[in-house]
Amino acid sequence: MAEPIQSITLPAAQNPQQEGEWLQAALHQWLDQEFIPEAINQTIAARAAQVFVRQRMEGENDLGSLVIAIVTEMQAFDFSKSFFSEFAVANAVSDLLLNSLGVDRCCGQ
Repeated sequence: MAEPIQSITLPAAQNPQQEGEWLQAALHQWLDQEFIPEAINQTIAARAAQVFVRQRMEGENDLGSLVIAIVTEMQAFDFSKSFFSEFAVANAVSDLLLNSLGVDRCCGQ
């Protein structure tokens, strides 16, 4: 039987607003580099960061729960002018956060 994947817990938020500003800038850069820069990418990054900050201010530290919250809330976002979806955005947020923590995300490790 396969072993379950361990959850990843972020350190408690010291300054959620600053984390959100970092995430918004990093996600915007990622979105622009992944395909082509589009004006909608700034709006997507701002909305995802807003969800992230609110969750962190409410005390959420579990990365999986943060990703689910972003997917759920971004479902109401109009992605028709974008190459992305709520799932791509939430996965990118997860990767950015893991990279910032120095966690190797290769091969399920």
